[in-house]
Amino acid sequence: MRHRSLFLRKLKNKILTIFSVCAIGFAISIMLWVIWVVIDFGKEALSFDLFINCSAPFGSMSYGFANAILGTLLITLGAAVLAVPPALLAGIFLSEFKEYTRTANSIRFACNVLMGMPSILVGLFVYMIIVVPTGQFSGLAGSIALAILMFPVIVQNTENMLAMVPDTLRESALALGMTRMRAILYIVCRSARNSLLTGILLSLSRVSGETAPLLFTAMFADSFPEGYWSQPTANLPVLITEYATNSPFEEMHQIGWSAALVVMVMVLLVNIFVRIFFREKKYGN
Repeated sequence: MRHRSLFLRKLKNKILTIFSVCAIGFAISIMLWVIWVVIDFGKEALSFDLFINCSAPFGSMSYGFANAILGTLLITLGAAVLAVPPALLAGIFLSEFKEYTRTANSIRFACNVLMGMPSILVGLFVYMIIVVPTGQFSGLAGSIALAILMFPVIVQNTENMLAMVPDTLRESALALGMTRMRAILYIVCRSARNSLLTGILLSLSRVSGETAPLLFTAMFADSFPEGYWSQPTANLPVLITEYATNSPFEEMHQIGWSAALVVMVMVLLVNIFVRIFFREKKYGN
């Protein structure tokens, strides 16, 4: 009976191990397939001219997406400025001020709801509160929409990373005479700074490819972004959508794939950079 029980446990372990390996292999295969398809279609029209020319109306003789790259960087940077400070403060509050249980639970619940909210709803929300009252699309409206998407991700990451800091550091700082806020900012947050920066950069790379919110907020323009605050602003996600689906010209379809390749490379580079330069260093005994 004992040997039979041991055999069943080993059999279950083998089955779960095989299932886990297959699941990981399937996920990696899908990722590699997506990367290969984007590279295969995107490399056809990729050229240096695309990085120095602006986008053009349908039927034009010259195309590019330099304005879309610059607009994407501006919108994403604006989203970071709007989202990062309050999200970090909210994460610190959830991790370090556990005595305010009701408030913390409310913030945590709101973040969980935002995490599961479709990005198109966020775009519609910003459209109704910013674009409709002002009567104009703008890069700022796009940044606000992306900031809303970034906020819960950074809050959750901040709370989780600060929770991993040993309580002995907090106690030692307080024992030396530090105020609570000074101990949190100079000891606790410094101890987790690499993890906090990792979460911020990964959230930036995630929202940089969002299309739905920008369709309702930043829209698009065939020029370099000169009116970020009050005019439609070019961006790569909307350019890809317009070129790949709404254009009747095959050349523009190819440029849309090239723009998709650029977005994918940017996201991959950010992820690789984060993994290499912000990984936790392990010291020997």
